[in-house]
Amino acid sequence: MLNISNSKIKETIPFSGAKSLVMTLPVKESQKRMKILTGLLLIFFLLLFVPWTQNIRSKGYVTALNPEQRPQTIHSVIAGRIEKWYVQEGAYVSKGDTILRISEIKDEYFDSLLLPRTQLQVDAKNLSAQSYKEKVDALKDQIEALKRNNVLRIKQAENRLRMAELKVESDSIRFQQAQVNFDIGKQQLDRWEKLYEEGLRSLTDLETRRLKFQEVQASLVAAENNLLSSQNSLIAAQIDLDAIDNDFKDKLAKAESDMYTAMSAQFDAEASATKLENQYSNYEARTGFRYILAPQNGYLAKALQVGIGETIKEGDPILNIVPANAELAVEMYVEPVDLPLINVGNKVRFIFDGWPAIVFSGWPQISNGTFGGIVVAVDQFAGPNNQYRVLVIEDPEEEAWPDLLRIGSGADGIALLNDVPVWYEIWRQLNGFPADYYTQEEKESIAKEKK
Repeated sequence: MLNISNSKIKETIPFSGAKSLVMTLPVKESQKRMKILTGLLLIFFLLLFVPWTQNIRSKGYVTALNPEQRPQTIHSVIAGRIEKWYVQEGAYVSKGDTILRISEIKDEYFDSLLLPRTQLQVDAKNLSAQSYKEKVDALKDQIEALKRNNVLRIKQAENRLRMAELKVESDSIRFQQAQVNFDIGKQQLDRWEKLYEEGLRSLTDLETRRLKFQEVQASLVAAENNLLSSQNSLIAAQIDLDAIDNDFKDKLAKAESDMYTAMSAQFDAEASATKLENQYSNYEARTGFRYILAPQNGYLAKALQVGIGETIKEGDPILNIVPANAELAVEMYVEPVDLPLINVGNKVRFIFDGWPAIVFSGWPQISNGTFGGIVVAVDQFAGPNNQYRVLVIEDPEEEAWPDLLRIGSGADGIALLNDVPVWYEIWRQLNGFPADYYTQEEKESIAKEKK
């Protein structure tokens, strides 16, 4: 059997009757092995031409597509002390439901009648502003009356001035007349004296003429006195006219000053009233913040502040809430080298944690337990882990995602790319080349352009 001896046993003893021995002959065994190896090589060769779907594997987790539907933390707007809880962890709440009540811890808000008293202050300031407004209106009416009175007084003074001017003119004419009469009387007296000296007139006639001359002289003095008095009246009328205008300006300036002072006080009162109204609105809104309400429908998760009487600061987190009926999506991350392969609308297969699956990444059609998805968004910048975030939603053409799937569950994503032969994929992996950047249609169009 080991071919140690030159004497062959098969030449002396026939093996035709020992079937088991025949099967152990080296020639038979070699032929069998060759057939098996040939079959395996043939199968392997055929497998090289089987279509293989290029893919990108990436880990991710389940989230909500809309930011408002993602888990959030409820914060306290004001500082306070927890007084009472109205719900428990895991409970379902509707939008606007009261979760807990807190009380004030700042002394400026301790007053139980804070709102009514603030409202009284607002009303008082509004009345003060209204009073100043009425005073301003009264001063405006006073200014209008002063203007109308000034017009009448000016007209009256102008009339007096005109009368004084006419009287001066009249007295001036009388004075001139008296001067003429004085000159004539003086000439007549001189003639009477000559006639008396010549003896043509008696002494009595001369004395009579002298008396008449004294009367003419007195008339001249009276006319001059009246003229000077009229001139003084004219000057007084001019002074009165100027005084009326100056007096009007003084009264007008004082009235306008009082009006502007009242307007300034009115504006200050209105500003104070507006500030108090703003303060009242803040107090009213703060009163509503003492009750922590559910921002949307959802389930309460972990409570971060729990003790009755525990104080919390402004903006401190109180508890987490998970929105109900959220549109689920998977948030997965890809390397920068794979980013050009991901486009909106690409197909993705998922293996969710807790759901068993048999996966053939290159043959997704024969995989079991996977769920389909469609890429809806790709970030334009890399995250802290130097990877790009991709959002994937449920594929409406595939089997629906599990009803018990929850936000935060892990997901193993398989982004499906081009279909290539197995030998091409092996060659690409051995050389470390990235997956194809072009679809088959794009490759054909590029080839036609080159030709």
